[in-house]
Amino acid sequence: MSDKVIHAFYDDDDVLLSAVKEIVSKKHHIDEVYTPFPVHGLDKALGLEGTRIAIMSFIYGCVGLAVAILMMNHMMIVDWPQNIGGKPSFSYVSNMPAFVPIMFEMTVFFAAHLMVITFYLRSRLWPFKKAENPYPSTTDDKFLIEIGVGKNEKELKALIKKTGAIDIKIVEKPE
Repeated sequence: MSDKVIHAFYDDDDVLLSAVKEIVSKKHHIDEVYTPFPVHGLDKALGLEGTRIAIMSFIYGCVGLAVAILMMNHMMIVDWPQNIGGKPSFSYVSNMPAFVPIMFEMTVFFAAHLMVITFYLRSRLWPFKKAENPYPSTTDDKFLIEIGVGKNEKELKALIKKTGAIDIKIVEKPE
């Protein structure tokens, strides 16, 4: 296995997307693509599987709703029942319309905050983590495709040049 990778630079997202499709169609494995903004369709072009983030968001929302119901029942009915505006304090169900805003807010709160935590953990982004981006220009206006160099380096370089790359560099594989 080679310890080298090819970094192909592009300056347009449409050219990048067509280049990824061309490279993948020629059965080359793309290790990573660095972009300054999300490129729609890139995940499908790379053959990445779909995300399950929506399912997790729904589960986190259900947890928030359950916590809200248990919290309100305990606070307003069990622990310290009060007669507020003539509302009965002996039943959660009879007070449900007054609790709807709290249930909604807790559902959104749990879904949003737990999704952020999940995103950071899933992306392995934690404080003081060293940046993995090989070139700072890919956070500004350039796009980078990282491809492992195999036995056919010249063929791969020719293919990348044909796809519209503005620059090609062969570097040691980052650790």
